[in-house]
Amino acid sequence: MEIKNQTALVTGANRGIGRHFVTELLRRGAAKVYAAARNPASVDVPGATPLRLDVTDDDSVAAAAALAQDVTVLVNNAGVAALTPFVGGDLSGARQEMEVNYWGTLRMVRAFAPILGRNGGGGILDVLSQSSFRAFGFADTYGAAKAAAWQLTNGVRLELADQGTQVTGLAMALVDTDMSDWAREQDDWALAEPRDIVRQALDGFEAGAFEVLGDEMTREWRSRLGEPAEALYPQAATAPAGPR
Repeated sequence: MEIKNQTALVTGANRGIGRHFVTELLRRGAAKVYAAARNPASVDVPGATPLRLDVTDDDSVAAAAALAQDVTVLVNNAGVAALTPFVGGDLSGARQEMEVNYWGTLRMVRAFAPILGRNGGGGILDVLSQSSFRAFGFADTYGAAKAAAWQLTNGVRLELADQGTQVTGLAMALVDTDMSDWAREQDDWALAEPRDIVRQALDGFEAGAFEVLGDEMTREWRSRLGEPAEALYPQAATAPAGPR
């Protein structure tokens, strides 16, 4: 669907990829872009319409939906990464990741699906991650939340097909935002430019793509999902055997 003349809402819009989504949507001719953030005063994109929103709060989501009845494009971008391991880590970080990345996305979809339907169908773009379908052996609670969001994206695509709502998922590796500060010290991690990722995402969205894979690493890993788990994670296959 074409962005021009649409009314969009972007969650987590005050910084990082979200801010770039707001800027690019306006550049492509969106009639209005709601830039949603917990603190709307932090939104600084000229031409954007700040909107108070906390995706973890039912009342906040309902209030935003009541104010933004004209939305035709929903960009579920709000996210958090606690960098928590499965074993031995503080579970509060894992719970927060699931609350924002999965439950927050689901709250937004449930609140805005009827609005999109009344406005002709519209579209949803969910910001996912390479971690949706790849484990790294560290900080994988984030990947679990994004995997849940990936399944949500695929299921919602089917559920909303009859009302004509397009649903696109965006997956990518590390992007040069505050969320990836930890990776700047790693020599073997390349960080993509958020502007480039957002443009690819919206190009794919306008073309009607079900999925947009933002970098070569993500495309390569996505293509390997049919391989045996032993091939995907050889480091585990060569680990010392446990007691028998």
